[in-house]
Amino acid sequence: QVQLVESGGGLVQAGGSLRLSCAASLRTFSIYTMGWFRQAPGKERERVARIKWNNSTDYADSVKGRFTISRDNAKNTVYLQMTSLKPEDTATYYCNKDPAVPAYWGQGTQVTVSS
Repeated sequence: QVQLVESGGGLVQAGGSLRLSCAASLRTFSIYTMGWFRQAPGKERERVARIKWNNSTDYADSVKGRFTISRDNAKNTVYLQMTSLKPEDTATYYCNKDPAVPAYWGQGTQVTVSS
């Protein structure tokens, strides 16, 4: 059974930073494209970043230059370093394969940015 466990969220002031982690119980983790997604209240879930097997990355325009996705294949873990946080970054953050597999969604980790 695949489990994706997100951690590292919290309450931070605007301009602050957080580092999210996602531990994945995926066999052959290293070959998959992994993504970070977020969902704010009343909004659709959106992808904010993804990282391919070769460490190439893509970012949503809204986070480009502020967020950095990385992975540690030895630990089956993907990270999201978030800097210069804004109130509009407030959401529940999830990781998943990309494209996302519906059955893999975890509980997510809440990020709240105060102004």
